[in-house]
Amino acid sequence: MTNTPQPVRGTQSLLGEDADRFHAVVDAFDRVRRLFGFKHVEVPVIEQTSVFARTIGETTDVVSKEMYTFEDRGGELITLRPEFTAGICRAYLSEGWQQFAPLKLATHGPAFRYERPQKGRFRQFHQLDAEVIGAAEAAADVELLSLGDQLLRELGIHDGVTLQLNTLGDAETRDAWRAALVEHFASHRSSLSEDSVLRLERNPLRILDTKDPKERPIADAAPSIDEFLTPEASEFFAQVTAGLDAAGVRWTRNPRLVRGLDYYRHTAFEFVTDRLGAQGTVIAGGRYDGLIEALGGPHTPAVGWAAGIERLGMMIDAPSPEAPSVAVVPLGDRAEAEAQRIVAGLRREGVAADMAYRGNMKKRLGRANAAGAKYALIIGDDELDRGEAQLKDLATGEQRSVSLDLIGEAIRR
Repeated sequence: MTNTPQPVRGTQSLLGEDADRFHAVVDAFDRVRRLFGFKHVEVPVIEQTSVFARTIGETTDVVSKEMYTFEDRGGELITLRPEFTAGICRAYLSEGWQQFAPLKLATHGPAFRYERPQKGRFRQFHQLDAEVIGAAEAAADVELLSLGDQLLRELGIHDGVTLQLNTLGDAETRDAWRAALVEHFASHRSSLSEDSVLRLERNPLRILDTKDPKERPIADAAPSIDEFLTPEASEFFAQVTAGLDAAGVRWTRNPRLVRGLDYYRHTAFEFVTDRLGAQGTVIAGGRYDGLIEALGGPHTPAVGWAAGIERLGMMIDAPSPEAPSVAVVPLGDRAEAEAQRIVAGLRREGVAADMAYRGNMKKRLGRANAAGAKYALIIGDDELDRGEAQLKDLATGEQRSVSLDLIGEAIRR
């Protein structure tokens, strides 16, 4: 007995309904991003490791534990992308995209993280990604959040999802809040976990996110960012919320929603559902005005979000399976040859056609039915001699003769 090769842990292969759900999400995203005027872009799956280390942060779990990093044959350190934003910002700088700013960009594809696989989470997973680069206005945040809201409407899952929104303020706000958080958590240092003590030095905002029940009361008692907002930061957040209200996008304030890295500013948000158990976030993002600077570029305001295709696919109704309009059923050698010509001609006319070429007449019709075809086109020697075929409506059983030259017209009618 041969050893059948197994998939790499945390990867999946999709067929049938699962593949249809996946592509229904991608197709909906493509329709919506066109409505909003977001250009489709493609960026490489691999980047120099420094692109992610500088933007995701050397001390984050993603960089320290989860990235797929390797040395290529030229001795260069390469990483499979764990997310899209860093690669898009790298392209913005290296490909000369600055000349087109402000840019509304959208893309989708695989990303890779070495983490424990669980429901809706894989080591090779797939994301939708939308970014507005080069726009400092609150209107860009509203535009991006409206895009996410409309995508959920298009997928039919809008009612089960809540947009949670917060502000991280400007640099002055953030620095003052960070200092207050360090002071607060340092006074409770003896009650913090090892992870949180490390975060206290490097990334105190992330302690607010703690899942440790012993730490929750400490995190909940921490100073609120609202105590430190500058007038400018308050005004920016007010413009975002007013814009969302005007656009009819429902939102709720979550003052504990944070982004740990220093280049995040102002708006942070998550579209959250309780339909996926603990893994509730389906779209997440924020404004990252300092990220392109972290890559060595000029100060460039930007805002973006990412969404997991697998997670969204788990929430939608399965789309109707793709079915041919007509299944051609040839009976005999002459008919087989003619059927090839007919199928090719129908497809060129834009009619979805398939050929039932195995088994007896009953089995072939049964397969046509099972494939979801609307019609069966039956061709035998007698029909060929008359220049005709029998067109059978598989729903009603009604059957009629049609000229071989007018098959496409008869089906469309």
